[in-house]
Amino acid sequence: MGKDYYQILGVARNATDEELKKVYRKLALSYHPDRNHGNKEAEEKFKEINEAYSVLGDSEKRARYDRYGTADGGMFDFGFNRNFEDIFGDFFGDIFSGGTGSRRGRKGEDLRYNLEMEFEEAVFGVEKEIEIPKEERCPKCGGTRIEPGFQPVPCPQCNGRGQVRYTQGFFTINRSCESCNGEGYIVKDPCKNCKGRGYIRTKKKIKLTVPPGVDSGSRLKVRGEGAQGPHDTVPGDLFVVLKVKDHPIFDREGDNIFVHADISFPTLCLGGQIKVPTLDGEATIEVAPGTRPEKLYRIKGRGVPKVNGYGRGDQFVHLHVYVPTDLSDKQRQLLEELSKVLNNGEGAARKGFKEKVRDFFEWKE
Repeated sequence: MGKDYYQILGVARNATDEELKKVYRKLALSYHPDRNHGNKEAEEKFKEINEAYSVLGDSEKRARYDRYGTADGGMFDFGFNRNFEDIFGDFFGDIFSGGTGSRRGRKGEDLRYNLEMEFEEAVFGVEKEIEIPKEERCPKCGGTRIEPGFQPVPCPQCNGRGQVRYTQGFFTINRSCESCNGEGYIVKDPCKNCKGRGYIRTKKKIKLTVPPGVDSGSRLKVRGEGAQGPHDTVPGDLFVVLKVKDHPIFDREGDNIFVHADISFPTLCLGGQIKVPTLDGEATIEVAPGTRPEKLYRIKGRGVPKVNGYGRGDQFVHLHVYVPTDLSDKQRQLLEELSKVLNNGEGAARKGFKEKVRDFFEWKE
């Protein structure tokens, strides 16, 4: 019987025309050459699918195939005259048409620019001006690559269409002409200003608005400031990748800020107020008597502004006990006396640590 077309399409022998059409469309999209560049196996499968559907999709050929095992004595007509734009139009656009619409929507390459910025700039936002090397469309030839006053020469390969037709199975596929890169013409008289490239290399200054709350790795997209494509296409986009410098005081984790604050031993024991740095200036923290050195304070709303513009993170303060390294004679004497009081066994039994420290400093006054 030769090839089993029902098996190739994976349908039952009593499959309806609608079922055949649905399965064929799915398989053809999967194995289409434009989705499998350079894949010979997929190309052969695509041809096999077309061959099967060119027979089973035609009622007369299908009847002959079901009866004799072949549609036309073993010879198959792949000039199937159905309107396959109805099947593939939504998926491949103009690929099945005779126009040059396949170039529509193409754009130049995207560019990347690395921008280093200060910690405060990333936190609160900033206006920046950068200068990037880029390719601009040649002002003399308008990107056509042809010296003004001369005419383009139609491409002999595609006859000026910009596309070459390939017949596969029962329909025609249009692909961009490789000889003229889809432009439809050959440049015989190149533009002297751009040397036939269609673009010139230049530098351009671009103003950026960096929003508050960005961090290292954040990307800003500037539309239309990428590389210039062919003359009838739009430029690509510019992506600015940010790298934020470290801060000597603040550490950042997401939208939160962390800072260490010095505190004296007496204040830690007796309580009091300390001033700590924040992104907005100094803030005052109330330290309760008997606070442990590892205490972590939280100041709500003093962190980094959120990129979406709603609220801010928090600031966390780690207390760090300040230990003097160069003591005066009086300081040493006082600390020695305090040490004796704290190490007095009888006193420890009668009073708590906090009370003993308070008594010591009050006695000294």
